[in-house]
Formats: sequence, C-alpha cells, structure tokens
Amino acid sequence: MGHTRHMNKERRPEKIAIISDLHANIEALHEVLADIAGLKIAKIICLGDLVGYGPDPEKTARRIWDLHIPVVMGNHELALAGGNYLRRLNESTQESLAITEKLLSAPVRRYLLSLPPTLVKDGVRFVHGCPPDSIETYLFHPEASRLRRIFSMFAEGLCFFGHTHQLELFEYDPVSTRVLFTELEPGFFPLRREKRYLINAGSVGQPRDGINNFAKYVVYDQEKRQIEVRAVAYNAEKTARKIINLGFPEFNALRLLR
Repeated sequence: MGHTRHMNKERRPEKIAIISDLHANIEALHEVLADIAGLKIAKIICLGDLVGYGPDPEKTARRIWDLHIPVVMGNHELALAGGNYLRRLNESTQESLAITEKLLSAPVRRYLLSLPPTLVKDGVRFVHGCPPDSIETYLFHPEASRLRRIFSMFAEGLCFFGHTHQLELFEYDPVSTRVLFTELEPGFFPLRREKRYLINAGSVGQPRDGINNFAKYVVYDQEKRQIEVRAVAYNAEKTARKIINLGFPEFNALRLLR
C-alpha cells in the first residue's frame, strides 16, 4: 500500500539546468556539472554545440552522452555532416572543425549527427538557434516585429535557445503583444505566468556576454517560476594552452581569456 501511495503522489515541479555551447571545453563542463550537482539538480538539458573551437570534443561529447543528458543539435554538429552549411562558415570555423573531425571517434561522430533539432519537455521548448526549430539561424538583436512572428510559431510559454553565446531574455505579452528585452547577468529573474519568454542560456565553453570569462548556464525553477543565471570559474588558461598546442586558430584561445 505504501508503494501505491508513493506512485499516486503528484510529482513536484523540478529544477532544470540548461547548458549550451560547450565547444569542447571539458574544464568548463567539469566545473559546471559539479556546480549543478552541488545544487542537487538532477535534470539537465543541453542546447547543442558540444564541439567546435575547443580542444576536447571527444571527452566533452562522451561526458554528455554517458550522463544521458538530452541534447538538441547545434550548428557545429550540423557542420560535421559537411555540405553547403559547412561551406558557408568562415575560414577559421572551418579550420577548427577540420581539426575537431580528427579528434572524434566514429561512435561519437555518429552520436553528434543523430541529435534532434528541437526538444519539448514539461511544456518547455529547447532549440539551439532561432525558435521554433532552426539549428543555424541566429537570434541576434532581433526587432520586436520579428520576435512577435517567432512567438506566433510555437505554442509553449517558454523557450530556451543558444547559439549567440549571449545571456538574454525576451518577454512577450500575448494581450498587448508588447515585447521587452532584458540583458541577463548572474542572479535571479522572475517569470510572470501570464507572459511568454525566450531565454538565451549563454555559453559554458566560450562565453561572449562581456561580464567575465566564467562558464555560464541557467537554472529554471518550475515551481517558483523563475530562472537563475550561474557563473562558474574554471581553468581557462589550461584550455587555452591545449587549443594552441593542437593547432586550432589562436583566436579560439584568446577568446577564453577575455
């Protein structure tokens, strides 16, 4: 009987850690996963770009795979398939991906190419690029008219995305169709239940938010209806040295130290 009562108990809303743009930075990922464990958060979702730019694509992708973390495909995973998209990328990124290819085992490469473009879990949408389902399109300084169109293209009240490595929040009022923009920084941000949101989770492996070079990620508290932006220190110098030693473009290393 006790077991039956336990099964019938209403499941409490969970906290979800959203990580994005890991970019083969195993040092940053290690510290972020430790931070998540310290918060006793069991559920993690990754917004893609496990590889690219960084020195440890195999270890980084394997870690996510081994932990059974749900992942959407990033544009760097898409580029591993070659074709027109790879050719559209700049020369430095193509060079980084060529080195990345040599560092990946066949099983991990197949895993990366098998990732879905979107996930919807617990009424929340997850995508790497531009919602509702683009892997490669940037949502970078969008105008309000574009955001209204995007919100009209999916039903969920909340969508997390990545790709730009920026920490941003767009709030949409379905009644007035007003759109508000907030540049995020470490701390807590309430989400109003009558509004809809697009939230960029920033980057674990190569942050470009201008705050500091700490690894960034977001925690969504479903019960309190709020997000927390977390910033985690890691050994960026070690990662940068490995990038240089493996022959990646020097800019990939310098970007981590800013």
